[in-house]
Amino acid sequence: MGISVKSQTEIDAMRRVGRVVHQTLQACAAAARPGMTTAELDQLAYDTWTKSGAEGLFKNYPTYEPGKGFPGNTCISVNDEVVHGIPGPRLLKDGDVVSIDCGLRMGGWCGDSAITVAVGKPSEEAARLIRVAYETLNLAISLIRPGRRWSDIAKPMQQHVESNGFSCVREFVGHGIGRRMHEDPKVPNFFSRELERFGDFYLRAGMTLAVEPMVIAGKPDVVVLEDGWTVLSKDSTLAAHVEHTIAVTPNGCSVLTDGA
Repeated sequence: MGISVKSQTEIDAMRRVGRVVHQTLQACAAAARPGMTTAELDQLAYDTWTKSGAEGLFKNYPTYEPGKGFPGNTCISVNDEVVHGIPGPRLLKDGDVVSIDCGLRMGGWCGDSAITVAVGKPSEEAARLIRVAYETLNLAISLIRPGRRWSDIAKPMQQHVESNGFSCVREFVGHGIGRRMHEDPKVPNFFSRELERFGDFYLRAGMTLAVEPMVIAGKPDVVVLEDGWTVLSKDSTLAAHVEHTIAVTPNGCSVLTDGA
């Protein structure tokens, strides 16, 4: 795998775009309310990052030809939608679980992050699902340091999710990030023999990774809608998706999309 290692100057540049990603997602989280459409949230995100001079990474991905590829500025996934939900006329309702994924480029560097929020008052299951998703991401952050194998982080991530009665999505994983949104390596949120034998890697200072747990309340199986993008839990149970862009440092790691 051609895993790139960034200098401190390059990591600082990624932090700058990461701040705009964070600001955008916080604006969306504050605005999400019953009666708002996902298209309105998407437009708010676009307006927020445009004022800061950033450009979105999702619109028309992967070809970036106008009218081709992903149709939204952000991915907004509601309830049983796991990832890659397309913003549109859908009205948010009280109790909805909403995941918002935002990827931006600024100054030639990329940042990618996702949040999951509850609209109004969530059910007990929804609140617990969201909490466990964030706990899983924070667990990974606490374990990242040079010299550690990724499988030694993915395994406890999966264990935490499953010990709470939930499931980890297997078909989609995190990724390296830098000049491009998707770089090597693949960064799974679960342990497998395939990862151990073929995809495992040791963390080195200067690596930058997008770590993104995708947690389903029921079984881990997913399906993709006819639109070619929207990923649903196969058993129609709730899902949560959270993500940070993270730099490995000499003594641990630094989160680049937390607004710091």
